[in-house]
Amino acid sequence: MITTRFAPSPTGYLHIGGLRTALFSWLWARKNSGKFLLRIEDTDLSRNSQEALEAIIKAFDWVGMDYDGEVIYQSKRFDLYKKYIEQLLNEGKAYKCYMTKDELTALREEQMARGERARYDGRYRDFDGTPPEGIEPVVRIKAPTEGFITFFDGVKGEITIASSEVDDFIIARSDGTPTYNFVVAIDDALMGMSDVIRGDDHLYNTPKQIVVYNALGFDIPNFYHVAMINNEQGKKLSKRDGATDVMEYKKLGFLPEALLNFLVRLGWSHGDQEIFSIEEMIELFDPKDINKSASSYNLDKLLWLNSHYIKNSSNEKLAKLLKDFGVEIENHDKLELLLDATKERGKTLVELANQINLILNPPTEYDAKASKKAFKGTAKEYLKEFADMLKDWSEPLHTPPDYHKVIEKFVEDKEIGFGKIGQPLRVALLGRMTGSGLDEIMAILGVEETLNRIEKAIEYIDSRG
Repeated sequence: MITTRFAPSPTGYLHIGGLRTALFSWLWARKNSGKFLLRIEDTDLSRNSQEALEAIIKAFDWVGMDYDGEVIYQSKRFDLYKKYIEQLLNEGKAYKCYMTKDELTALREEQMARGERARYDGRYRDFDGTPPEGIEPVVRIKAPTEGFITFFDGVKGEITIASSEVDDFIIARSDGTPTYNFVVAIDDALMGMSDVIRGDDHLYNTPKQIVVYNALGFDIPNFYHVAMINNEQGKKLSKRDGATDVMEYKKLGFLPEALLNFLVRLGWSHGDQEIFSIEEMIELFDPKDINKSASSYNLDKLLWLNSHYIKNSSNEKLAKLLKDFGVEIENHDKLELLLDATKERGKTLVELANQINLILNPPTEYDAKASKKAFKGTAKEYLKEFADMLKDWSEPLHTPPDYHKVIEKFVEDKEIGFGKIGQPLRVALLGRMTGSGLDEIMAILGVEETLNRIEKAIEYIDSRG
């Protein structure tokens, strides 16, 4: 069975690079009807944050990525890790090292002075003397001293390093707490990981973890190390570029399906296809197709995708989502028309909310530049006459085409260009020059509110002299 996992540390927010890794792992498990597990790597008790942990779970819930079984916490498995440390000590595959921090620092300085790579020199590897007093030892694993460590990476191909490059690294600190590479290997083995998909910043942890697998007789999973996401200048992605809390994207008005579509294309592709439903992602994704090179974060692309998903969402769904942005329109009698008129113009739910508020809330002020341009010359006269035409219109006024007939008739009777009435009318209704179509705006507002706003605009023009 294909079994994958996502294993974040609850020391900070879940950023989009982590979410992409989780997405790749989730898609591969779901494609193969396998298991996707969530493991919290919280062995660093001093740095763990309950808030960060809750944010990780919230992010998974928001994007709709489910995981199998219960969340696994490494901090609750210390007894298990201790058992394997004792096993390796008893089998002579690990040993206690009494080297002090000062001794280790001095060793490293000597090695660097000789132009050598700083590393532990194995002085306690075969020690059988009397341990020095007053020193709590660490436990080091015996790494192979000859030959090579070779593994196949599904993204980068075969990777081989000399065994001598891996020193006898620490698997338990002097206080007994286990170290990262040790617990990761044990958990991945015991949780039945068949495939480990993770960022390539973990690439050089892999040989150490293979040492642990081999020492304990565990099967080694398939590895896929995914290249990092860079900013548009090709440098490491920073918070300013978009490497922010996943839940911040929700606050900014992005839809989860747009974010996932964006992330799946950062480092993976299927021909020239850009838009993928979740079902298509699951059907088409294969980690063997992950790109070797780093991908670039592109905000314009994310906004384009988000705009696509907003336009193609049902109005009922959008009305529910907009409640988080202070817009309550679920019971509005013009709900369909209101969203049809605005969702083409909103790249985010924040922008969509602003467009809706622009229509529903009477302008409290008029944009200086727009009003100066629109409210000059014949504007006041035309607004008055257009209001009179609306009041006297004999046919029902309900739909945008109904209102369009009024504008057409007015332009025809006055023998003027559309802009002569269109510009002052738009600023009168919205307070600015941008926004949805005038026909749609008036159909949403109705005759009475349209006339009220025109009247207020005329008062404003009069007040300016």
